[in-house]
Formats: sequence, C-alpha cells, structure tokens
Amino acid sequence: MASILFVEDEDNVCLLYRSEFEADGYDVLIASDGKEAIRMALEHEPDVVVMDINLPEKMDGLEAMSKIQGAGKNIPVIINTGYSQYRDNFVTWAAEDYIVKSGDLTELKESMARVLAGGAGEAEN
Repeated sequence: MASILFVEDEDNVCLLYRSEFEADGYDVLIASDGKEAIRMALEHEPDVVVMDINLPEKMDGLEAMSKIQGAGKNIPVIINTGYSQYRDNFVTWAAEDYIVKSGDLTELKESMARVLAGGAGEAEN
C-alpha cells in the first residue's frame, strides 16, 4: 500500500491521521516540523506528502515543500492547512492540491486518492 508522510505539529491531529489512514491500509509517517519533513521525505521517499503550512522551528510548510520538490524527488505534495488565505500565495501552486483542514477527512482522502492515481488536484488556485 502507499506511504504517506504527514507534516503536522499538533499531536491530536497526528493521532487522527495515523488512526484513519492506517485503518485504510496506508503506511503512515509523521514529521512535526519542516526540517524533519525534508529529512524524512528524502530518506523514505513516500508516495505523497500532506503538508501543514504553520510549523515550528523557523521553517514553515511552504519552505519545506519547496526544498523537497527542489531536491529532484518526484514526491507530490498536498497542502492541508487551517488557513484558506495561503491559497493565493503562488508558492502553493506547486502543490497537487490545497485542502482546508476539517474534522471530516473526506476531502483529504479524495484528494489523496486522485494524487496517488496520478490525477491532478482540483484546487482552485
């Protein structure tokens, strides 16, 4: 089954993602900051990265996403954030999709299925 790297600094959200996506059969990796996300993405080469934007340790998700994509790895990134205003930031356009966080994971799961199937995201950038 596909592997997913979730980049998320909130423990309760990490628990939700691990529970839901492992139950769906995915291998789940979790990074809690941008630097750890880069290291894990390059080391494990997951099938998709789900990236929060607001992260601790002086590196936000947009910078981490740029560094992962700039490393020459063809790892798709889905932005999953609580903030809709970043959608207008041109850096987010490099992501496969832009999802505003919700307790209902349906939209994230649908986006992930599209990305893993090789389809483009349907974000309204």
